[in-house]
Amino acid sequence: MIRALYSAASGMSAQQLNVDNIAHNLANANTTGFKMRRAQFQDLLYQSMIQPGAAAGAQTTVPSGLQIGLGSRASSNEIVFSQGNFAATNNPYDMVIQGRGFFQVRRPSGDLAYTRAGAFHVDRDGNMVTSDGDALEPQITIPADAQSISIAADGTVSYNQPGQTAAQLAGQVQLANFQNPAGLNSIGKNLYTPTDASGEPAVGNPGGQEGIGEILQGYLEQSNVSVVDEFINLIVSQRAYEANSKVVKAADEMYQQANNVTR
Repeated sequence: MIRALYSAASGMSAQQLNVDNIAHNLANANTTGFKMRRAQFQDLLYQSMIQPGAAAGAQTTVPSGLQIGLGSRASSNEIVFSQGNFAATNNPYDMVIQGRGFFQVRRPSGDLAYTRAGAFHVDRDGNMVTSDGDALEPQITIPADAQSISIAADGTVSYNQPGQTAAQLAGQVQLANFQNPAGLNSIGKNLYTPTDASGEPAVGNPGGQEGIGEILQGYLEQSNVSVVDEFINLIVSQRAYEANSKVVKAADEMYQQANNVTR
């Protein structure tokens, strides 16, 4: 019965983490470019009473054996990079990626980070930056008197100035792609950094590589969290937690009965 207590406790801990993960997803249901996480679990070690395939006789073996599991644990919460819905903003600096790519931003430390959130602004020097002031990489500068700012599907940024008919080139948006985006490290503020699991980024112009995606101006990618699905997952996790708590109660009552045998 002691195994039942610890196995049920491990199940309760795993479901608590699952609820924490669901809460995080729901909290970011309206976060631009947010990608939901899906909790995954695995069973723990097994105590073998009878090893499967053990000899049962001179010429026979045990067909299935007897192994008692010791519970479960959370193994990962994978980032699901499915495409979120697009929302029109009519802001010329807002961009959305129709594909797998990531925007590159330069952090204050000088390191590059990657994001799916395309809500950009211009700072006092005209540089395109995130809401936290991190500059878009490669750097793109818009003059103060610029008009009719245009961002093409291939990432070309151009603008018109008063008294001029020809469009002026401001810069080129480049995107990064990863072999395994689920292996990226989340550091908050809608930013990711590469790891050995994600691989190094492959950088290119939008539309230039297969799957990297194209740019759409005046749109933002919404979170890919499905509130309905998350509530269903919450109910399932709550019921699993409740079932494990009942196992703890049942094991405790069995201990109580065993302790009262001699009375």
